[in-house]
Amino acid sequence: MKRQIVNRTVHVNGIKIFYREAGDPKNPTILLLHGFPTSSLMFKNLMTALSDKFHFIAPDYPGFGFSDFPSVEEFDYSFENIALYIDEFTKAIMLDAFSIYFHDYGSYIGMRLCIKNPDKIDSIIVQNGNNYFEGHGPNWDETKDYWENPTEQKKKKVYAFLSAEGTKEQYFAGVPENLKQNISPENWIIDWERLSRPANLDMQFKLNCTYPTNFELFPAIQEYFRKYQPPALIIWGKYDVYFDVAEANCYKRDLERAQIHILEGGHMLLETNFDEVVKLIDRFFSNS
Repeated sequence: MKRQIVNRTVHVNGIKIFYREAGDPKNPTILLLHGFPTSSLMFKNLMTALSDKFHFIAPDYPGFGFSDFPSVEEFDYSFENIALYIDEFTKAIMLDAFSIYFHDYGSYIGMRLCIKNPDKIDSIIVQNGNNYFEGHGPNWDETKDYWENPTEQKKKKVYAFLSAEGTKEQYFAGVPENLKQNISPENWIIDWERLSRPANLDMQFKLNCTYPTNFELFPAIQEYFRKYQPPALIIWGKYDVYFDVAEANCYKRDLERAQIHILEGGHMLLETNFDEVVKLIDRFFSNS
């Protein structure tokens, strides 16, 4: 049984996109879309565990992981533009039909792909991915205030999440003590190494400032759910401090058959609750 992950690159409109691939293309394809602050690195264990049953494709976005990092003068770092490049990426590697697993930022990228290519999407897996306002609790107030009324003083506070400690917190914040031993230290350390490259933090902040465009897309996302009813698996960490668990059940409003599972974890469930996530994905596709 082959479980080898192959590391590849493909050029999309002059930008080199790095991606990991595993499994037989004859099996169901799952496009894995990472969140902040990580990259396709977050999916390595999942790809190894299930590559006997699925064909996995996990790209790094421009400016993330091991894809090209063009300057902000050369590339528009917005969620809309990154989604356009990932859409072109799927065409470049000839993905005609696939499921999408998305997390965090990956939700905004993946849902744009769904809206644009509804006939290509077999199903969706949402792991702590925000598509409803209920996911944004009081901890977002300071950031939203900066987006609406930016000042240098407010910027310093919001910019603080772009730090080694802020990167580490993405993994550990809210996680019960007994699960912290499951979190591999190399992941957040590699994330920070990539983020702290010259000019990358400023790029990340610029991208974050385009975040409100995702809120504007929520009505279209929810209409897509209602119209196309893609089979959906919703997996959420109960203690996620970034996207409130109250959002998980919101998917039932628009996706009649959505399977919703709340796990005793935080934002990075593939670290803390790996076995549970693997079983849920396996069962979801077995019953679809």
